[in-house]
Amino acid sequence: MDRCPLQTPLFTFGVIADIQYADIDDGYNYTRTRRRYYRSSLQLLKNAQKSWSESAVKPRFILQLGDIIDGFNKMHDASEQALDTVLRELSSSPVKVHHVWGNHEFYNFSRSALLRSRLNSRLDGSPSGAPERADIYAYQFSPFPGFTFVLLDAYDVSLLGREESSEEYRNAMAVIKLHNNNEDLNCPPESEHRFTMFNGGFSKDQLDWLDSVLSSADEKQERVTVISHLPVHPESTDSVCLAWNFNELLAVLRSHSSVVCYMAGHAHDGDYCRDKDTGVHHLTLDGVIETPPDSDAFATVSVYADRMVLEGFGRVTDRLLMFS
Repeated sequence: MDRCPLQTPLFTFGVIADIQYADIDDGYNYTRTRRRYYRSSLQLLKNAQKSWSESAVKPRFILQLGDIIDGFNKMHDASEQALDTVLRELSSSPVKVHHVWGNHEFYNFSRSALLRSRLNSRLDGSPSGAPERADIYAYQFSPFPGFTFVLLDAYDVSLLGREESSEEYRNAMAVIKLHNNNEDLNCPPESEHRFTMFNGGFSKDQLDWLDSVLSSADEKQERVTVISHLPVHPESTDSVCLAWNFNELLAVLRSHSSVVCYMAGHAHDGDYCRDKDTGVHHLTLDGVIETPPDSDAFATVSVYADRMVLEGFGRVTDRLLMFS
């Protein structure tokens, strides 16, 4: 693929997803069909950090697309220790990391704890805007004039991370019970497979905020990349990995000319599609956790005026993402 070696990009950034580190022996996924490499995920993160630090054009920031440590840490009382281990590696370079929250963040920590933690990338004051509701983990930032990134909270409506006595928990339970009657809510229903406990959705407050952010970007003729843990395009992932109300989020994205790309994790095999109606690229990044120790799973994205060029490493496929 042509990576335009003679043209310097406006900026570059790194992206990695589903590290799910734990200091335990290798295991398997929920259905015991896929191997998971808990310890070696840390080495794969080190490989990514080394590549980014040695690149000719240093990344301006890193996108960490969620599930930074595995839920098994909770039952071993090792959540803080595992998080320290991974964040120590990520902080080995001075590059800003934007942390997305996935289901495994909530297996380890409550929402209130995450809002106070080092996984709240808003706390350093660099993001330029966020929803009025303080419990929604979403914000926007601009790494370069004319380009905006919007981080979304895919578990804003969810059973995960919420107190069982809270109104938010009751509302999420009402949503999931409309579609999933299984005793184990992590078991997908026969249809509408996405309505499981390990997924979530976007509240109206968050969707309205996103709509206003994108309206402003439209007026300024900016290029917007939206990032979250859960995919929202049915052709960009397995149906069991979609956000609960992916259709509502898609409708917002499709109503704005500024959106060029949506990036997510969660589905460890990765996937890609381009929205036929809008030309928006929907990229689901391959997960580190199911990547064998002799491979890799990360990417470096070079951004130009008319395109993004994704250089994939290991399992991640190279992609040329032209702007419409």
